[in-house]
Amino acid sequence: MTVTRIIEEIQKLPPDEQLVVIQFAYKLDAERKLSGDELSALATRMTECRDPKEAAIVREAISRGFYGAGKDA
Repeated sequence: MTVTRIIEEIQKLPPDEQLVVIQFAYKLDAERKLSGDELSALATRMTECRDPKEAAIVREAISRGFYGAGKDA
């Protein structure tokens, strides 16, 4: 099954079931640690940022990607 097909199937779900999928995706993202390449790309992006708000968002993504989003992270 392709990603496109999965997305199409999710779009066919009733709103309450879509919410379950969205919650799962957020949880999965929060628990996922990034690879070294992903962290390196974010670090490069952060050093090239000129917007302090964007830099803060990237810094948070690096922290979450390195430590995870657990309560002890």
